[in-house]
Amino acid sequence: MVSGIPTPREVALLSFLLISLVFFFQKHDHRIRQPLYLGFSNDSLNIVQPKHDTSSSDWNTRLAWGTSNPVPKTNVLAHVPGWTVFDRLYIMKGVAYVVADDPGEIPDVQYMYSKALFIENGKEAETARLPSANEIRVISTKEARQLFGAGAQIIDGVTFLVNDPPQFITHYYHWAAELWFGFWRTYTSLDSSITPEGNTTLPPARRLMFNHLDAAHWRDYASMNQWAVRSNFPSIITEFVDDWRDRAELGKPFVFERVVVADRSAAMLSYNYARYQRTASAAFALPGSVNWWMTLRNSVVQFAGLDPEVGGGTTAPPVITYISRQAWGRRMLIPEHHERLVQELYKLRDTYGYEVNIVQAESMSRVEQIRLAARTTIMMGVHGNGLTSLLWMKPSPRSTVMEFFYPTGFAHDYEYTTRAMGMTHYGFWGTHYFTSPDVPTPYYPEGFQGPAIPIDGEAVAKLCVERLSLSVEVDD
Repeated sequence: MVSGIPTPREVALLSFLLISLVFFFQKHDHRIRQPLYLGFSNDSLNIVQPKHDTSSSDWNTRLAWGTSNPVPKTNVLAHVPGWTVFDRLYIMKGVAYVVADDPGEIPDVQYMYSKALFIENGKEAETARLPSANEIRVISTKEARQLFGAGAQIIDGVTFLVNDPPQFITHYYHWAAELWFGFWRTYTSLDSSITPEGNTTLPPARRLMFNHLDAAHWRDYASMNQWAVRSNFPSIITEFVDDWRDRAELGKPFVFERVVVADRSAAMLSYNYARYQRTASAAFALPGSVNWWMTLRNSVVQFAGLDPEVGGGTTAPPVITYISRQAWGRRMLIPEHHERLVQELYKLRDTYGYEVNIVQAESMSRVEQIRLAARTTIMMGVHGNGLTSLLWMKPSPRSTVMEFFYPTGFAHDYEYTTRAMGMTHYGFWGTHYFTSPDVPTPYYPEGFQGPAIPIDGEAVAKLCVERLSLSVEVDD
């Protein structure tokens, strides 16, 4: 008869099995639940394991100072007209509050913030855009305690706040080469050691906030704005005027952990804007790295499926891209001049082996436009939105933009953007061309927007050879 009592050997085996199962499931559960933290690195995902803290803690959603401690002051980390980085900027009932016991340490509010009205010409319109106490106030810590009480809810991470009307937002150039350009140049003034690969110690923006427009008024017709935003900051949260009103109607104080504020009207008061008519130009008075734009440029190019290093250096076969506007109906070359230019560019291909692309941006997908721009060494075309793609070029000693204007006409749009990236720009009036610092005064003559802009194709081709052989640099 078999006994029902387990033997010592059976007990030992069973105990071992139970201990093994418990150990296995604990280890398995721990491995699944362990989160991953991704560093803001451009060339690879830098996975950092979190430090485990078994003690419990409250959610960090409130900046509390209690009844005896002073209200934490606002810190202005970087500022030029129209572009400001704040730590601890407070908002309550739709008003921005800068907390400071010495107002002399804070820039004049008209250079930081405005009423965000539509931009119109004239002194009266300029005055009307200046801020009042309904938009922004500088208050003492004592006044802050009276207003805010014992604490404020934290808006965590880095926020990009657009205090602008929707007037220019939906235009690809004004978005990418002014607003986005200025935001990043301002923010990167906090990191002077950005590498040529675009690696930075700065955390990515967590939030993009528009306090004067709704969700239907930030995308451009070519869908390029959203490509830049989603490739640069895949996890970014967008908030709009209704979200701003939600917080205002709560009647409670909130505090930005860190916020970069863009204000077009304020930027227009800057010296650099008076020189270049570009709001982003004001931000270039701040310190920064020569590689400041590479973080965003490289992420856009990589998102399009290319190695970010494409287009760089001086030894790879050069790529010439002519962005034609001949199907647009305005701002076009004289048809015969367009044909001659194409012939001269193809001669360069046949003579020197250059890659030559004659394209119409409107007939290309977003990916095609970005990939071609990223590989391009020399980009050219009539003044127009298609040249915005120069943002995705790789700066090098050969990188060049050639822009065709109606004679005596000129605008700084692409000229300034090209130089701000560290590349060379040439403007053309028919056979004559010019480059910085010898550029003309902005002017829009009759014919600037017309279909009869002249260009000397042979002169353009000759300059291409000079740039690609770096003959000017050698002579110097």
